[in-house]
Amino acid sequence: MTFLSYTDTRNRLKEVLDTADLGVPVGVERHGRRVVMVDMARLAELLANSPRLSRPEAVAEANGWSVLLPGTPIAADGADLDEATEEFVTALREYADDWIERLRLAPNHARHWPLVHFVSLSSDADLAGWVRGGA
Repeated sequence: MTFLSYTDTRNRLKEVLDTADLGVPVGVERHGRRVVMVDMARLAELLANSPRLSRPEAVAEANGWSVLLPGTPIAADGADLDEATEEFVTALREYADDWIERLRLAPNHARHWPLVHFVSLSSDADLAGWVRGGA
């Protein structure tokens, strides 16, 4: 893969974006750091199915439902599965915000970057479908 300079990327931005949209990786290098542009939907699908991402678990309890994500501090409860799922999606969003703000620097949270990127790339409906077992 060829990595374009920041200047080349800026000068050829339409071509770079069109190439990434076609599913072809496009690299950019700046100050010795490399990043890759990829299609958002493809990345979200890859992350949703990544073995590095725990799958949510829903548990029926006497007074309702709980949804949790093993290996993370993310959990939610509700009177029914729909309510628990909605609360869980909110908890995912709050965790992603906290991770971006400060938790990414903590060694026990840094490894959750695939989850945070997946949450950031997904709609609430996408996340609710993921909780219910869809990708």
